[in-house]
Amino acid sequence: MSDVLNRLAELLEQRKLADPQSSYVAKLYAKGTDTILKKIGEEAAETIIAAKDGDAEKIVYETADLWFHCMVMLAHAGLGPQDVLNELARREGLSGIDEKASRPAD
Repeated sequence: MSDVLNRLAELLEQRKLADPQSSYVAKLYAKGTDTILKKIGEEAAETIIAAKDGDAEKIVYETADLWFHCMVMLAHAGLGPQDVLNELARREGLSGIDEKASRPAD
């Protein structure tokens, strides 16, 4: 499963050098963080609507869009899927209550 994420991460890195006129991802990078985050918000809302409607095909489709745009955000921030997977692995076996309690206070 992570092979797909790794290949996508590599492609997203390559797109940093692409022409924004010919690459959707390069255009997102050129427009900056606010545009990328706005797109994530849009995709999150579409995912929520799909889940509320209970249509499995739409849930998968919209979640893929959401994950894709989150990957763009990660790449733009100099991060990748392995960083997220490492955090999930760190949390593995922790209860949600214990994990939240271990976070520093804001």
